[in-house]
Amino acid sequence: MPSLLHQHRLKLAALLVAANLGLLLHLAAGELKSLSEWVWLDLIGEGGSALLALAWLGLVLKSRPAGRVTNLLAIGLGCVFFSWWMDLLDEFIRLPDTLGWDNWLESAPMPLGLLLLTYGLYHWHHEQLAISAQMEKRERLFREHRLFDKLTPLGGADYLRRQLDLSLAHSTNEQQPLSLVIVDIDDFDGINQRYGHAEGDRVLLAVTQQLLLNLRHQDLLCRLAGDRFVALLPNTGETLASRMATEFAAAIAHLAHKSRQHGERIQLSASVATVMAMQESPETLLRRLNLALAKAKRPLALRA
Repeated sequence: MPSLLHQHRLKLAALLVAANLGLLLHLAAGELKSLSEWVWLDLIGEGGSALLALAWLGLVLKSRPAGRVTNLLAIGLGCVFFSWWMDLLDEFIRLPDTLGWDNWLESAPMPLGLLLLTYGLYHWHHEQLAISAQMEKRERLFREHRLFDKLTPLGGADYLRRQLDLSLAHSTNEQQPLSLVIVDIDDFDGINQRYGHAEGDRVLLAVTQQLLLNLRHQDLLCRLAGDRFVALLPNTGETLASRMATEFAAAIAHLAHKSRQHGERIQLSASVATVMAMQESPETLLRRLNLALAKAKRPLALRA
């Protein structure tokens, strides 16, 4: 905090000079009142108000860096303090009735200070709204970050369910089709056994990149579990989804992934299935999708 106050030392010095100049003017033009002439209620009210304005100014300067909004708040509070300070001096020093500048020094800074203070608070309010929006965004990203897969740059199963819930509602409201494609790498356990789990992870990353290259801008790819991926396709009917699923399978089959240990090409293939969403829950839709995949993998299991 002292470093922030150091940034505002010129503002504090200017206020100190102005307050002392006002005191010297009063001393030069008037005479001190006797103790019996003091009005203690005015002293407490005007003096307390001046001290509060000074305290507010200190809090603002201790908590904010230099800038336009800080200047508005500081000058506004400085004017309010100066007005109350001039008013307080009248309680100790009697000025001739012929003088007019004391009224100006007491009255003019107050409305100017309140105007600047209000303008500064308005901009401070907008600053806080912007900061709150950024914090909310960061908090949302942090919460969603925990839903992302630890290996691939994709959302995990929980993230897919959240997005699916939103997409189902949007699809119903807009009366637009919504389809899902599931992709499962064939014999992925065999790849792990022959080449090791580290190589299996590299295969998953390569497949992820290949699938992402074949998605449209509005599509979402998530890793459901293990070697199983799901593509969420908004505004997509079953025919187009089936064609995209075929393209996914072909892209994986043509993927020239070579093992890190011996540099040999790992021949990949994938089973795919599609379903079109109906008025159902995300869990029901995913259950139908997994059943469709099991049906698609059945001929492969019979051949094995």
